[in-house]
Amino acid sequence: MSSPKGSSPEVPRQAPSPVVDGRARGHGLTVQAWFFLLLAVMCLLVLVGAVVGAEVLRHTARVSDQQLQGVLPARAEAYRLQNALVDQENGARGYAVTAEPQFLAPYTEGVEVERQAVARLRELLPGRERLLADVASIEEAARTWRRDYADPLVAGVSPGTPSRVDVELAERGKVAFDRLRGLFETQNEDLLEAQGEGRGELLRARSVRNWVFGTVVAGLLLTAAALALVVRTMVVGPLDELRTTSRRVARGEFDLRIVPHGPADLRSVAEDVEDMRGRIVEALEAARARQERLAEQAAALDARAEELRRSNAELEQFAYVASHDLQEPLRKVASFCQLLEKRYRAVLDDRGVQYIDFAVDGAKRMQVLINDLLTFSRVGRLNSNQTRVSLDRGLDRALDNLATAIEESGARVERPERLPDVVADPTLLTMLWQNLVGNAIKFRDPDRPPVIRISCEAGAHPDGTAVWELAVTDNGIGIPVEFAEKVFVIFQRLHARDAYTGTGIGLAICKKIVEHHGGAIALDTDHSPGARLRFTLPVPVDAVVASPAEAVPA
Repeated sequence: MSSPKGSSPEVPRQAPSPVVDGRARGHGLTVQAWFFLLLAVMCLLVLVGAVVGAEVLRHTARVSDQQLQGVLPARAEAYRLQNALVDQENGARGYAVTAEPQFLAPYTEGVEVERQAVARLRELLPGRERLLADVASIEEAARTWRRDYADPLVAGVSPGTPSRVDVELAERGKVAFDRLRGLFETQNEDLLEAQGEGRGELLRARSVRNWVFGTVVAGLLLTAAALALVVRTMVVGPLDELRTTSRRVARGEFDLRIVPHGPADLRSVAEDVEDMRGRIVEALEAARARQERLAEQAAALDARAEELRRSNAELEQFAYVASHDLQEPLRKVASFCQLLEKRYRAVLDDRGVQYIDFAVDGAKRMQVLINDLLTFSRVGRLNSNQTRVSLDRGLDRALDNLATAIEESGARVERPERLPDVVADPTLLTMLWQNLVGNAIKFRDPDRPPVIRISCEAGAHPDGTAVWELAVTDNGIGIPVEFAEKVFVIFQRLHARDAYTGTGIGLAICKKIVEHHGGAIALDTDHSPGARLRFTLPVPVDAVVASPAEAVPA
């Protein structure tokens, strides 16, 4: 399909209906709700698995600890107990046969080891009644054996004097110790059985642990599979369909209707895209109409711009012609008025001579006004040759042009040792300095010689670019604050012509020159006495910004 062109009928926007493409819209779960539901199931499985797994691990650790810290060390202590009793029996018999005290040492050491082993067994086997009963039986039998056999046998021996062993006593001792050996076997069997029971319980606990973890992992995998299925069925599929349809619309098939499918939020997105498609169709029609109107306006603007260029060229030519054609009649008026005064002065009275003087003065002032107006119109339009130039050079030329006025007024000009370079028109720069310094000399205080101070320092424009901030300060009559803006308007004078000469165009020319170079100029209303005019000029992009030296007399 192709996009609507020309006068194609606008596609009407339709309100969404409860049944789209034969499918009930319904109020099913959103994609987020499905995700939350499955995530809740996964979290529940993890939580249950964690609780059950923790309990199983705790039980496994308890069984393992019972084996490692109870039964196995108890077996070692049981062997130690049994060896101690055997040492006692061997020591008592050896001492009875040899009567040597050194053979009695195993007997006494065995008694101490027996006591320690019994105490240790009771610490290792808390709650195991049968194993503790074996320990108590062995302890009681050993105590009986020592009382009935070992102690009497040891007491009846004189150290260093061997004697005959009482056969009857020896027989009773053998019977008693054989009973101990039987208890040894019973204890070993019970410990071995307890160890086997613990090992079996540990194996069962590990099996339960593995089963629990396997169940949790299987549940998580099933939940992940369900999540993937939900994503594929309820998210990816409808999104693929929406993407395909949207791309077809984006390629220009603007009359292709987008049908909502899937969960509630995806259906809502599809409805919004469909609504956007309808709005785009409307906007395209409106944009086409606006484009046609803009094309017509552009053609009209081009024609007007061409007319303005032609008009500007004609005005520029008119300015040259007018400056010469108007000057010639004025010169004739002034010349013939002066001839009339010279020839008929004897005939004319004082009133007549005064009238002739008025006419000559008016013609001369008209000439000055025309020249100033022509100069103002040329600023920024003719002879605009902007190059990198030093402010010092323009100031030097201006001071040379004003040398006579400076000498007659006794003015002193203070300037920095070196002014920076700027990109400007050298002629306009000289004109700027000449007007600013000339005004400071012209509007001087009659009671003191004029002092004109020129300053320069680095600054910044509000947009962040670097500028030179310059100022021309004098000690003259000053400018009232209420005229701070008026002094820059062309032909605006603050004083009578008989007090100060001029046409009131000097500061207007300064403003036009400064703004033509991308700067700004203003009166410093806080300075008094005298006047201070501040202006800015952009710093060249490759310049190193450093404040100039202090001002020195020119």
